[in-house]
Amino acid sequence: MIEYLIGVDGGGTGTRVRLARADGSQLAQGQGGPSGLSLGIAQAWNSVAEAITSAFGAAGIAQPANAGIAIGLGLAGVHNPQWAEQFIAADPGFGALRLENDGFTTLMGAHGGKPGTIVAIGTGSVGQALLADGSLREVGGWGFPTGDEAGGGWMGLRAIAHIEKVIDGRASHSTFAQAVIDACGGERNAIQVWIGGATQTVFASLAPLVVAHADNNDTARAILADAGREVALMAHALDPSGQLPLALCGGLGEPLRAYLPPDLLARSVAPLGDSASGALRMIELHVRGH
Repeated sequence: MIEYLIGVDGGGTGTRVRLARADGSQLAQGQGGPSGLSLGIAQAWNSVAEAITSAFGAAGIAQPANAGIAIGLGLAGVHNPQWAEQFIAADPGFGALRLENDGFTTLMGAHGGKPGTIVAIGTGSVGQALLADGSLREVGGWGFPTGDEAGGGWMGLRAIAHIEKVIDGRASHSTFAQAVIDACGGERNAIQVWIGGATQTVFASLAPLVVAHADNNDTARAILADAGREVALMAHALDPSGQLPLALCGGLGEPLRAYLPPDLLARSVAPLGDSASGALRMIELHVRGH
């Protein structure tokens, strides 16, 4: 018997969950480490378990056996069918499970299940649309490093490329460059070691520096301006007519609003909910047979 519902939003930086009773009434939230599937199946399940434990702790409820929990997950990396299959095969015995990519659950949360578009920009990026006829459309989400334009990992790569030029004397030094250099080890050899071990999540750790220095540094501002153009390309591919509302989601969604073209900004709306709430809605409908 299902006692609790869990909605999971998992990416390369962290995992967020929403806990609710079987009737859908929400109880608490929880957080855990990164659970993007590119980081490994065991890592993903460990982070999900950590976030679930955090949510039950926040609610002050003893955590039941997994068989009493229905879980809906929106995870980065689900586009890779092999990873998705491996993740489901490692299910630790939940009473019900539904897995989708984090773009779909973000779309569900942002527009409450009604037609609309989203571009989700966090560690990576993806765009999705629910059209008026009920069909779905998706762009981006190809993964790092070849895709995920405008995402934190993409920004981090751009920042690293810049400091390589600065250290070589091919570009001018600045407080922005020094902040990135310091974050990556402080000198050439240490930076090369940092790059050699960097994952998408690690590169994305530089994105806040880009955002923080954009007001007073041309290079940082240019990275965000390019990111804004990438978001616009995704939004146009999703909805060429420009008729549907657009929600910018994810941790970098709000900072990029200032870099959108005016017409796109004019039809952008605040998301009604996040990916975790969309995943919770998804599993609630699944349990009810919808």
